[in-house]
Amino acid sequence: MGFVSTILGFCGFGMGSFIGLVIGYYLFIYFQPTDVKDPVITPLAEQDSGNMPRLLPEIPLWVKNPDYDRIDWLNKFIEYMWPYLDKAICKTARTIAKPIIAEQIPKYKIESVDFETLTLGSLPPTFQGMKVYNTEEQELIMEPSMKWAGNPNIIIAVKAFGLRATVQVVDLQVFANPRITLKPLVPSFPCFAKIYVSLMEKPHVDFGLKLLGADAMAIPGLYRFVQELIKDQVAKMYLWPKALEVTVMDPKQAAKRPVGMLHVKVLRALKLKRKDLLGGADPYVKLKLTGDKLPSKKTTVKHGNLNPEWNEEFTIVVKDPESQALEVLVYDWEQVGKHDKMGMNLVPLKELTPDDPKVVTLDLLKSMDPDDERNEKSRGQLVLEVLYKPFKDSELPKDFEDSNAVENAPEGTPVGGGLLVVIVHQAQDLEGKHHNNPYVHLVLKGEEKKTKTLKKSRDPRWEDEFEFMLEEPPVNDKLHVEVFSVSSKLGLLHPKENLGYVDIGLADVVNNRRINQTYNLIDSKNGRIQIELLWRTAS
Repeated sequence: MGFVSTILGFCGFGMGSFIGLVIGYYLFIYFQPTDVKDPVITPLAEQDSGNMPRLLPEIPLWVKNPDYDRIDWLNKFIEYMWPYLDKAICKTARTIAKPIIAEQIPKYKIESVDFETLTLGSLPPTFQGMKVYNTEEQELIMEPSMKWAGNPNIIIAVKAFGLRATVQVVDLQVFANPRITLKPLVPSFPCFAKIYVSLMEKPHVDFGLKLLGADAMAIPGLYRFVQELIKDQVAKMYLWPKALEVTVMDPKQAAKRPVGMLHVKVLRALKLKRKDLLGGADPYVKLKLTGDKLPSKKTTVKHGNLNPEWNEEFTIVVKDPESQALEVLVYDWEQVGKHDKMGMNLVPLKELTPDDPKVVTLDLLKSMDPDDERNEKSRGQLVLEVLYKPFKDSELPKDFEDSNAVENAPEGTPVGGGLLVVIVHQAQDLEGKHHNNPYVHLVLKGEEKKTKTLKKSRDPRWEDEFEFMLEEPPVNDKLHVEVFSVSSKLGLLHPKENLGYVDIGLADVVNNRRINQTYNLIDSKNGRIQIELLWRTAS
């Protein structure tokens, strides 16, 4: 009898304890205080010194920090668009979560996990300010300060062992300072290939979690444990320098990186038509690839010759051999006035066999319009030798996203030397006394290059690329960069003026292989120019 009473006593104690805990839990959860008073609203100027430290975290960053810009326009935009953004974000979240859940639930012997209800509520996030960085690279870096005190309704239904339970997330608060990087910037819409999102510090996350209708986060100790757990897990995945990477488009296709070199030898022209009054012509040839913004290659001028021979060689960088074509134009040089076009034609690169030289004879046409009746008239012929050489895998950078990756020099580069690539990006605050039509003149070891001329611009952007083939590393040489402005009107008064210059030592680019820097122009009040230098060797 004593044994039975002992067993019953233990059972009674266990049942009583369980019932007491359940009743206490629900009384603790559902008992609401009645003496809650509305907060007193006081102007900021009337706050005492003791309250200010508590209020400072709530003041927008653009008020406290001059590096942050005010972006009320973005908050307005999100407010109007939030009903549509809510549906789009929830649909995307379902799509992303579905395969992840399907992969994870078998490990825990769970039958299913579904979103019974998923909505972010009617309150959109707000941005307290945004900081934007200028790195002079092909990227855009933004750091918005986001605060979201939302009223979402997220109900997750879980089935396991024949039972079904629901978990509801309510009263979500998220305060975060993410860093959003758009890179690389490419000339195809939406003008960036990837999005990288990092957190600059651990986010603040607060929410209510209802389990079986009761707020589980009200259990003492559980709230802080869950909050710290979420912060640590998110920080492990996305705290800078780690990042969430979202691919928008293939960067290699969007940016059209160089894939080969086109070698062109202008041999001769035959039976050109007379242009000069005395029955002759002064022909020269211009070469460029369609869709390329680089300056055209030019031959020398052959004076008074209708059957000239040049035998001059040129190399041109190829970015898309399937769509690009070699554009050939023959001009008659004039000492004064505009040069007359004698004829033109195209050589599609897709018709060339890689690594196989080909001699082509082109009939010169008035235009590339097949319906132009003027093309029936004979204008002479041009003979070229063309060779397309694709880059080998070893000549291409292994990782496109690595902005410091530098290609190897193409085949034929002198042993012990290399290829110096100069990219003239842009200039700021150029000031001409009489006109602002700037171009850049480059000089290295007597070899000269020139960008295109941009009219009426104090902040021109060229994005022109040039190559200097060197027999040895230019460790003791300097690149002379000089900015000029030319008059857009014919006349002898102020036809050209100097806007500033800079001499760039090349030892650093030989050692580092790449430099992208902005230089102050000498003899200019505030002028600056951004130059990128790449040193490419055979190995």
